[in-house]
Amino acid sequence: MSLLRLCLLMLLLLVGAAALAVSLGETPLSLAQYGQALSHPASPPGEVLWSIRAPRVAVAILVGGALGLSGATMQGLLRNPLADPGVLGVSALSGLGAAVAIASGLAAAPGAIELSALVGALLAGGMVVALAARFREPEALILFGVALSAFGGALTALVFNLSPSPVATAEIMAWLMGSVQNRDWIDAARAVVPMALGAVLCLRAGRGLRMLTLGEEAARLSGLPMTRLRVFAVAGSALLTGAAVAAAGVIGFVGLAAPHLVRALVRDDPKRLLWPSALAGALLLVLADLAARLIPTEQELKLGVVTALFGAPAFALLAWRASRSWRS
Repeated sequence: MSLLRLCLLMLLLLVGAAALAVSLGETPLSLAQYGQALSHPASPPGEVLWSIRAPRVAVAILVGGALGLSGATMQGLLRNPLADPGVLGVSALSGLGAAVAIASGLAAAPGAIELSALVGALLAGGMVVALAARFREPEALILFGVALSAFGGALTALVFNLSPSPVATAEIMAWLMGSVQNRDWIDAARAVVPMALGAVLCLRAGRGLRMLTLGEEAARLSGLPMTRLRVFAVAGSALLTGAAVAAAGVIGFVGLAAPHLVRALVRDDPKRLLWPSALAGALLLVLADLAARLIPTEQELKLGVVTALFGAPAFALLAWRASRSWRS
């Protein structure tokens, strides 16, 4: 399948899922109310549709797309199909930044949690970029990322331990479990700029990721500037992941699974994988958020919980099928 056809197909599925997500919810609307919402956005049905559901879906699309693109970039750079946006410790330090903002009381200021999460991600990304510019081996990045993730997790546990109140502890836990509940258009607008910058960097790295499939030594001999490739890929992934955590909290699995959903359709070409992975990630998160809203529970399930519950078995099935193809 050509890249254009694949992207158009994924975009069509995403538009259908977004329309379904906007249409369904706890507050049922009749056809007449939908017409009223479309013609009079300030009416009560219009408030439900345009001020509650639509921005929530928009944030889910942005976050899912960012995680999918970041995951595809990391898998291409590290040449590891199990890599995801959290492999370099960006998610851990981003979550730590949000936890510190909540525990310290800075959360009272508008946008403070989001800014703290983004600062944590940029801090992690800066450290990894500095390491990527110095060391050639992808294993060094992976090991440093594991250490950074463990350190960030330990500091987050320390923040839990020193949390001044049960309310702050509950808020930190809710943030770390991920959600797009109660998001508005301002939240979506805040995420656009860092995500756009990160996407540009990741897409600029696409040609280098394709050359890297020949092997690092062969790619270097072909004129590939490895240091610039690593800086672009890591910085872009850090911006995308940090903006995603800032907008919706820590959400796992999407960045790992989205590239695998479309990998076979692009014949394992890392450059052609980038755009379809972003669309697949957006589709996954919109559907997961719709499931979180519609599953009948007393409290709405957190988005990170839903992605793990439904995504992990599906990914295990994909891995099992892949292992069968390896043996044949």
